[in-house]
Amino acid sequence: MTSTSYSIPTELGSPIPANTSHAISVTLPTWQDNVDYEEAAERVVSRMTCGYPRFFIHPQIKQLITTCDQKFAKPTETCLLFPSRKSARRCRDFILQYYKQTSPTSPSTSPTPCVRLAEITVIPPDQAKSSFQGSVTLHVVLFPKDAFPIAKSYWQHAGEGISSRCAEYSLNIMQAKHDEKSSITENCNEKSSISLRRPIFHKRYSSNIRTSNITNNDSTFSNITEPKSPTSPTDSTFAEKSATVEENFYVEERYGRNLPITFADKAKIALRRRIAGVLGVEEQNNASEIDDLDGVINRKIESTNVTERGIKGVTEDDVFLFSTGMSSIFHAHRYIMSAFPPNKSICFGFPYVDTLKILEKFGPGCHLYGNGTSEDIDQIENLLESGEKISALFCEFPSNPLCKSPDLKRLSSLADKYDFLLVVDETIGNFVNVSVLEWADILVSSLTKIFSGASNVMGGGLVLNPQKKHYEKLKQVIEQDYEDLIWSEDAIFLERNSRTFRDRILKINESTEELCDFLSKSPKIKEVYYPKYITPEIYSQYKKINGGYGGLFSLTFYSSKASQQFFDSLPIAKGPSLGTNFTLACPYTILAHYFELDWASKFGVEANLVRVSVGLEDREMLLKGFQKGLDSITDEEEIVKNADVICIDK
Repeated sequence: MTSTSYSIPTELGSPIPANTSHAISVTLPTWQDNVDYEEAAERVVSRMTCGYPRFFIHPQIKQLITTCDQKFAKPTETCLLFPSRKSARRCRDFILQYYKQTSPTSPSTSPTPCVRLAEITVIPPDQAKSSFQGSVTLHVVLFPKDAFPIAKSYWQHAGEGISSRCAEYSLNIMQAKHDEKSSITENCNEKSSISLRRPIFHKRYSSNIRTSNITNNDSTFSNITEPKSPTSPTDSTFAEKSATVEENFYVEERYGRNLPITFADKAKIALRRRIAGVLGVEEQNNASEIDDLDGVINRKIESTNVTERGIKGVTEDDVFLFSTGMSSIFHAHRYIMSAFPPNKSICFGFPYVDTLKILEKFGPGCHLYGNGTSEDIDQIENLLESGEKISALFCEFPSNPLCKSPDLKRLSSLADKYDFLLVVDETIGNFVNVSVLEWADILVSSLTKIFSGASNVMGGGLVLNPQKKHYEKLKQVIEQDYEDLIWSEDAIFLERNSRTFRDRILKINESTEELCDFLSKSPKIKEVYYPKYITPEIYSQYKKINGGYGGLFSLTFYSSKASQQFFDSLPIAKGPSLGTNFTLACPYTILAHYFELDWASKFGVEANLVRVSVGLEDREMLLKGFQKGLDSITDEEEIVKNADVICIDK
């Protein structure tokens, strides 16, 4: 795969990637910007045009919330929107469990809040001509305004809110219906001097901007004068007259052509087969997009074959898609609680923030073993030997951000002996690099990250291990409860983006290893956290012959000043998320644990840690960029003080 050049966004609050309507990252270019974001400083918050979707409600969704507020809410209420009745009910139950009114002097006497559910169905003007399945039903959860932080925490933890593309589709239909109604009214009253005022719907660009005026440093914009025909769910009967809609399609499709939205179901089959590892190496050829997709879903797969997952029997029927990576973890936890006695879980290793929150807030709670060491496993074994029952152990392979690899073989042995389930998050490792399903009952992953790479769509996956003893029971529970809530257009984007994920991972492996080897020699860096250096004796047991160490690493420095100087000077994209096709950095602990820095430090996660996700850029360009970051460090006193120690260690 050839190297890729990207236009690096530098303006505070702008989307990453630039000019992407449904970008999942946002530009926070300096250390202080990240601190001020956490403290909700007006200078940062007021400039945020987007953000990571579980933490930042997309402008299209905000507009739709406002519309639903006007239709359903009392003056003291607001709402959030969900794709199904079940998910709306779960949000309602969460609010009822955790909400306490702030106005009464005695919270214990606070009355139960009124949390209401409503539904609204949005129907295209002419379903017969629609390129999509037609209507969409939005499930509205209405609650007191002062309960919004609780409702928002559910949105963040569970990852079940509606997609921004779903909101865009709904708003486009509403706008079209209003335009149609206004047109009829204006025709009937064209002799009247009364001016008809339309409501303002959110639009990213003014409708009089011509496509030819759009500029971008991406070379794929050259020699293009007109956008392609819309391939989103927006009905062509009203989209063709909307310059705004066409411009959005044009910008989003600069990465490659999407299939028509009618192929969403086939795209989901292709995704499930790709995640199951039954397709092997997929050749990229000159066949049409539709022929490629048909070839993927029509290929005969023998269930007795050993898949890329390293075990027999895995098929697409063992793969379940979710709207976000956190949703796959949330539902794995739900399914386990439904299938087995309600015992506590174990969170092993320093966890991603919302994984721990899910285990703590939903169900009987959890034990945290945050160091993820062999000593922690000894303590777990002692706990189990004492008679304590647990439902499941959740871990990441490797962990984020310290890149520690848990001893899955030992954990799996304990799971078999004491009858609990092992749930492994392979987002950082991915199955091109490591083989971990053999040891897990359930494997979860964020498809938002390297599987997609484009940073323009969310998704999650869950895989069951058919060789484990609890497989049949889990499968039965999931099939009874599972809802396919991935918005169809999101599925199209995920399928298209993921076709090249193998080639991208292999290139990123090479670039990251060379970059980390380079950085590990610098006397200005205290520690490089990378699977090659952190618990390598464990990682190597699961690393595939042609696999690598992935694209994620973290750096620590000898002073706060050095960390900030390095981060501020890096000539790369800076914002939340990882696994992108472009290199992306953030002060991870500041963003994820700003209000619990002391707690994080107990597990070795320093406040001044810088996390880096490597992309597809030219390797020499990356090396020069990181050298620039190192050159910016002027805290010479700390460097000299530690130079002798570093030389010995390295």
